Amino acid sequence: RMLRDVHERDLSVEVLGRRLPAPLALAPVGVLSIMHPDAEPAAARAAAAQGVPFVLSSASSTPMEQVAEAMGDAERWFQLYWPKDVEVARSFLDRAKAAGYTALVVTLDTPLLSWRPRDLDQAYLPFLHGVGTANYFSDPAFRAGLAKPVHEDPNAAVMHFVGMFADPAKTWPDLAFLRENWDGLIVLKGVCHPDDARLAADAGMDGVVVSNHGGRQVAGAVAAADALPGVVRAVGDRLTVLFDSGVRTGDDVFKALALGARAVLVGRPYVYGLGLDGQAGVEHVIRCLLAELDLTLALSGHSGPGTVGPGDLTEAPV
Repeated sequence: RMLRDVHERDLSVEVLGRRLPAPLALAPVGVLSIMHPDAEPAAARAAAAQGVPFVLSSASSTPMEQVAEAMGDAERWFQLYWPKDVEVARSFLDRAKAAGYTALVVTLDTPLLSWRPRDLDQAYLPFLHGVGTANYFSDPAFRAGLAKPVHEDPNAAVMHFVGMFADPAKTWPDLAFLRENWDGLIVLKGVCHPDDARLAADAGMDGVVVSNHGGRQVAGAVAAADALPGVVRAVGDRLTVLFDSGVRTGDDVFKALALGARAVLVGRPYVYGLGLDGQAGVEHVIRCLLAELDLTLALSGHSGPGTVGPGDLTEAPV
């Protein structure tokens, strides 16, 4: 839309009761040490420097407490791969709360690892080498289940991890455990069906992330962007709807907002930035995304995210 006053823009939004400088957070991506030796702390410091939340993966290369220390008081959320061992799950929640993580992002779409031909062809799974297991190997409840300390029998520790990493037996009533053991915000990640979104709202969750795990879990799955409008229509007035999967540019962020998302999580682009230049590379990616979003908003006739809607993506009625 033309001839609108867009000479001043404000990208800030309210998400999950927090005022954020932009509708953007860094998505949970595991095992960042395979991209850069500074791993998760570098990405977390970059997020803190740019004022966007950082979502730490359970499968990080660095214990959650060290990542929190790197961020100071900046906004941080913890992503949970919900383990079979109830004591490890409870310990993770206690540690995350103590380390200042304000929201719990529970990934639902990985109760099992999918068929991944590239990984199979290369016989590649870093967890089998004890990489990406830092939160587990540093956890007292996890270590209590080992016959020997991790450093004395790392293979046994790895196999203990493999046996508890995910639980395909979890069902909706199990969410009560999270509410009992986490008194903060809870967001369910990996929701693509409106009925699942309704179940999340019925269970008292604070938000959902519409995501197909970046296409990593089910080959041929519905595109997350195609699933987003249905989820928003189903529950947009009952909980916060976030979006993840395929965000590469500022105009991708704009499109997700137009489809009803409150904010987006960006994954691969910041990981590429980390691989190229550590913390500085991640900051560069964040700045570029936000600069393009700012310009896209202005050139589309908006001074902020709050006025973006479906009409920005469809032909206006004659």
